[in-house]
Amino acid sequence: MLLYLNGAFVGLLILSNILAVKLFSIGEWAVLPAAVIVYVFTFPITDTIAEVYGKKAARQTVTAGFITQLCALAFIFFAIHLPSAPFFANQESFETIFSAGFRVTLASLVSYFISQNLDVTIFHKLKHKHGNSRLWLRNNASTMASQLVDTSLFITIAFYGMMPTSVLLGMILTQYIFKWMVAVADTPVVYLLVKLCRRQQADPQIYGYKKPEALL
Repeated sequence: MLLYLNGAFVGLLILSNILAVKLFSIGEWAVLPAAVIVYVFTFPITDTIAEVYGKKAARQTVTAGFITQLCALAFIFFAIHLPSAPFFANQESFETIFSAGFRVTLASLVSYFISQNLDVTIFHKLKHKHGNSRLWLRNNASTMASQLVDTSLFITIAFYGMMPTSVLLGMILTQYIFKWMVAVADTPVVYLLVKLCRRQQADPQIYGYKKPEALL
């Protein structure tokens, strides 16, 4: 189960970097990067890993995501500078989109590394205090605190200078409110994932795993 969680985490992370270039509006009061609809689901995954497999496993997942983003940054850079085929007429558009994506990925690296590690730290301090009870509290408290840091850093680095400061502040506020709402709503998902992981630990044959003695 840990393998699936790690795969989903890295996949969602890279997808969020791609989608972050697109801004969308909700009515007249909210402007958000499209990445927000994907990235918010990475925090329940790390919380589940931290709850079931421990702090070390959660840190390893965060590190794997960071390395993957570094690789994506390098590949984007090289793809932009590859010589275009004579019939490829969209080089300028490609550069415009993925140059923005380069800056977005850089912003994501900084905000990601700080906020995800903060999330794991807060989660485990609360787990140390409450044991296995009050999962809902550490899930929401760690996510809400780390998402505020993540949102502020990401929006500032990714979009500073591209729009008025008032718009940036509005994006930070509205995006954080959106993430706060998702954090509350995804609590049952965390409980479900934790239940599935612990069930798999109790019976390793679930999901195709074999018990250690069967491998001897």
